[in-house]
Amino acid sequence: MLADDADALDAKSDGSSSVLPASPEYARSTGRWVTILALLAAAGLTGAFFAVSRIRAREAFELDRETHANVAMLPLVDVATAQAGPAFKSLVLPGETAAWYRTTLYSRVNGYLADWKVDIGDRVKQGEILATIDTPDLDAQLDAAKAELTASRAETNVKQADADFARSSYDRWRDSPKGVVSDQEREEKKAANDSSVAKLNAAVAKVAVDQAKVDGLTTLTQFKNVTAPFAGIITDRRVDPGDLVSSGSASNTTPLFVIQQVDKIRVFASVPQSVAARISVGSPVTIATADDTGRRFKGKITRTTGSVDPRARTMLVEVDLPNSDTKLSPGMYVRAEFEVAQAPSVRVPASAIIFRGKGPQVAIVRKDGTIAFRDVSIASDDGDFVDLAGGVSIGEGVALNINSQISNGDKVAINNPSGAES
Repeated sequence: MLADDADALDAKSDGSSSVLPASPEYARSTGRWVTILALLAAAGLTGAFFAVSRIRAREAFELDRETHANVAMLPLVDVATAQAGPAFKSLVLPGETAAWYRTTLYSRVNGYLADWKVDIGDRVKQGEILATIDTPDLDAQLDAAKAELTASRAETNVKQADADFARSSYDRWRDSPKGVVSDQEREEKKAANDSSVAKLNAAVAKVAVDQAKVDGLTTLTQFKNVTAPFAGIITDRRVDPGDLVSSGSASNTTPLFVIQQVDKIRVFASVPQSVAARISVGSPVTIATADDTGRRFKGKITRTTGSVDPRARTMLVEVDLPNSDTKLSPGMYVRAEFEVAQAPSVRVPASAIIFRGKGPQVAIVRKDGTIAFRDVSIASDDGDFVDLAGGVSIGEGVALNINSQISNGDKVAINNPSGAES
């Protein structure tokens, strides 16, 4: 073998390009390793295949078992017990306050405002003088009327004297013996007496007319002082000293003052016709101010108009409140909370209502666990609860948020036994 190697080296050194043949032992060793690796790979793949198959078989078994369990389990539903609806329900409406009395004062005479003695915000008593008015024209008319009255009285005295003389003359001529005076003279005296009596009556009537005129003008002079018709607060003043004022309350006449009595306050609210028949005089009302103070006042309905406004379809109601501390002012916006009597009803959670083609329904859970769908009539809905006018009885269990796949007569399981019908 060494000789062969030497021959090979010699050949190489001689410049020969021939390649040495591969060793048989080396070839056999490589083949064995390749075979071993192939067998190991095949064994690993086979093991992995069987492992994956077992996992898939186990998952399929578990899925099949869960499916059968789900099929055998009844649908779970939450149940609530139907309760009696409230006898009264709160109704909150906007309202407005008004003074117990509110009067706009105008002048009853023509003249000039001499001065005003009160201003806005002042409290006044009944009969207190608020302002005085100078009335030169009225004063002149009164003086003239008094002069006419004096003249009329003097004229009456003259007519009285004439009547007395005519009466005495007639009496003498009437009682004279027949033949002493003629009948014509007697008739003339009678006519003169009657005429004097008529003139006297006319003079007396003229005195009465003149006296009435003086009395009327004297009464008007009393309105030179503008007085408060009741105790209250001055809430408006429209004139200043020297302003020309005119009598009356026409649209072009300037008012003098506005006075309001606020020791008691009226609250007005308009009630919809749907509940107008269910409130009455004496019903309790809570008045709350619209500001952040949270003030609340208890009262009762004092009076109503008794009729519905055909334009607004509402009925006006009034609530009277004491206001000696003046916490309420006229013209305020308030909230009026009424206690409205309700018709007998059954209350269920809003989630129990089902809306289908036939209208609103409720799913009743019977004692045997089956479902019965019933048509219901909704009386009112406040969001969380619904009051039903019919279709459900008090104490029955109603299903909440029931699955749409559950049909009439299906059996269910109650998820919250405490809410089920006892």
